[in-house]
Amino acid sequence: MKKIAFIVALPLFFGSESFATDSNLENSKSEKRRNYYVKAKSFGSAPESDPPQYVTQLNETDDDSLKEIDWIDLGLRQRTRFEYRDNDFRRSVDNIDNPVLSRTQLYFGIKNIIDPLRFAFEIQDSRRFNGKFSKDNGDVNKLDIFQAYTELYFKKPFALDRPISLRAGRMSFEVLDRKLFARDEWGNTGNNFQGYRAIIGEQKSDWQFDNFALQPMTELMNQNDRVNKNQWIYASILNWRKFSDFVTLQPFYFQLDQKKSATSFESKIHSPGLRFYGDILNTNFDYDIIGVYQFGSTNNQNHLASAYATELGYTYEYDWKLRQSIVYSYASGDKNPYDNKNQRFERFYGFARAWSSANTVDWENLETIKNRIELNPTKKVKIDSSYSFYWLASSTDKWNRTDLQDKTGRSGNFMGQDFDFRLGYQFSKKFNATIGYDHFIPGSFTRKVGRGGSSDFVYLELTFSAF
Repeated sequence: MKKIAFIVALPLFFGSESFATDSNLENSKSEKRRNYYVKAKSFGSAPESDPPQYVTQLNETDDDSLKEIDWIDLGLRQRTRFEYRDNDFRRSVDNIDNPVLSRTQLYFGIKNIIDPLRFAFEIQDSRRFNGKFSKDNGDVNKLDIFQAYTELYFKKPFALDRPISLRAGRMSFEVLDRKLFARDEWGNTGNNFQGYRAIIGEQKSDWQFDNFALQPMTELMNQNDRVNKNQWIYASILNWRKFSDFVTLQPFYFQLDQKKSATSFESKIHSPGLRFYGDILNTNFDYDIIGVYQFGSTNNQNHLASAYATELGYTYEYDWKLRQSIVYSYASGDKNPYDNKNQRFERFYGFARAWSSANTVDWENLETIKNRIELNPTKKVKIDSSYSFYWLASSTDKWNRTDLQDKTGRSGNFMGQDFDFRLGYQFSKKFNATIGYDHFIPGSFTRKVGRGGSSDFVYLELTFSAF
């Protein structure tokens, strides 16, 4: 913990200027900007807000009697998703499945009134109905505590021109572009953790330093969740936004420290990396690039892996806000299953749906190219679609989410190609609906090692928020 305390203290020695708050100046080019945050245009890369999007400060609701209450955050959201899956490659058999997934979330937070002391509490109930396969904790986690933490929030301590937040307890949040650490809003249960988090600065600051030491929660379907005491995740992330008109820099370091147990092997993996994104000035182009290098040990093997993802986008000057992008990404796989080296990239707790809308592909042993379009025909309608090609980075390593593998490598590495489409409609501030379709065509590797037929995924998602 002394090492963590030293890392947290480093930014206190950086010189900085004082800025007032004004969210309307987000993209101002003035030297003394009041908000340095520029959202990345890359697809699905924006972290979930803190608190989550469904949460509202009471004085911002439609109830005039609550206009003076700015110290309570409250949220209630219910989501139901109807799915149709034909030949889901995550399953061991070819079958048609029609699960109905239900998730209910309630959030309550207190701030401002007793600062620096703050509290946040979130409960979640996740269930699955229908469905032909055995239930698991990816779909089912009956009523349980999802977040419960205490926070010390100092607005401008030690003559510093930015706040400091110290949190302890159970938490769920997202950082960077969600590829390494995500709350996973798509999932029916999601990811949550228990431990400590320290943040210097805030999203609008010219620099912000985020540090955490967390243990993942093991979600139990019908019992209270418990902490996985065999694993720690450490991370330090610097968000440098001084030049965010054209680049936001995010150097970071992650570490996985896992003890050997009946269900896991011993690992210590170090993961330094860099993400940078922004707009190419005087053009309609934007970019988002992340690279990660890993070293350490996994199951008494030397661990040496890497991954990177690049996205180049172009926004056309049409009323529909049409954006087209090309994505190329890579995550190394184990080259030889019989030696004492492991090259499989460790994706920590990243958001898998960035790679596949059917949730069948993630950022491990993967090479992929995607062509995507996004458009907003009206303020209420959002549409996106992509076409993807997938290869195994190493033909001797497995396709992680399916466990398909040919250790000889003779089946090749082409997993297949995929088409997806999604349409969302905002009926009102509190209610929206999304329909989606994904069609996967198996490649040579999948046909030889797994099943030859194509896979289809169709869903309808209905989301209601109370505030």
